[in-house]
Amino acid sequence: MSEAAPNIWSSIALVTAVILPFWNIPLIIRMIKRRSSADISLAWAFGVWGCLLLMLPQGVTSPDIVWRTYTIVNLILFSAVVATTALLRRK
Repeated sequence: MSEAAPNIWSSIALVTAVILPFWNIPLIIRMIKRRSSADISLAWAFGVWGCLLLMLPQGVTSPDIVWRTYTIVNLILFSAVVATTALLRRK
């Protein structure tokens, strides 16, 4: 492999680390349109969110830019999923 190949893969991984968590947005939109989060388990949502929160310190201190970016973006967007799920359950 040439020396440029790792840079290409690192760039692809970085872009993917940003894009992947954005798949949470259609879930949020669907819940808002239906005005229901009944098909989302609160235990699952808070369990995943808790795990992401516990991974945050290692993620933000990692020298790996892909892992650091993914950790931050995923926590932010999944927090929106949890908030939407919880808010729709209150109604």
